[in-house]
This record gives sequence, C-alpha cells and structure tokens, in this order.
Amino acid sequence: MVRVLLPLALLLIAFWVYSIVDCALQPPTRHRGVSKPVWLLIVVLIPVLGGILWFVVGRGRPRQQPQFRAPDDNPDFLGSIGSISDQDERIRRLEAELAALDAEDPSPDGPRDEDSRGDAGLRGSDG
Repeated sequence: MVRVLLPLALLLIAFWVYSIVDCALQPPTRHRGVSKPVWLLIVVLIPVLGGILWFVVGRGRPRQQPQFRAPDDNPDFLGSIGSISDQDERIRRLEAELAALDAEDPSPDGPRDEDSRGDAGLRGSDG
C-alpha cells in the first residue's frame, strides 16, 4: 500500500507546486475569473483541487497578436484594389486624355520649353 501511496503523494505534491509556480509566473492579463492574488490563494489553500481549477478555469489562453502583413500578401487589401478590367479601363481613360492633350497642341513639333533654347540662354552677358 505504501508503494502506491508514496508515488501518488509525490505526484500530487509536484502537481501542486507546479500549479503554484505557473499561477505566480503568468502575467495578470492571462488570469480569467478573479485576480492573480485570489488565484494564488485558491491554489495554495486548496492543494489539488485548486490546481485543477487553475488549469481548467483560471488560466487564459494567450491572445493572438494581429500579425502584420505586407499589402501584397494581404487578401483583404488585394480584394479591395479592384479587378484587372478596372485597371485596364483606367489605363484606356488615361491614354484617351493624353491623346486629347496632344491634339490640343497648336505647334507641330510640340510645346517649346524655356530650357530648350540651348546654351545661348545660359551665356547671357558673360560671353
């Protein structure tokens, strides 16, 4: 009989000590139900049952932190940017606007830029 009770008692004491240490080391945000000091009292004063209650009721699961995703890996973002046909329509519209701007140009070789005069505009009174 001692052969059975001694290992069982050692196992229960080990479980009790483990539950005390686990309860004490968990951050306060992971305690469900009551506060951390109350859980410690429950686990210490009710040795085996307190440990079982701690692991079943009191110990909360870690909250999943929102994981950052790059925009090209985020399916929500990719779904919100529109389809290929939307992009094609936008490209066609921009090309039409550019063609209309080219048609409005009065000179045959395009608008003259101030910097396109060559070096004569740069020399001025120096030379």
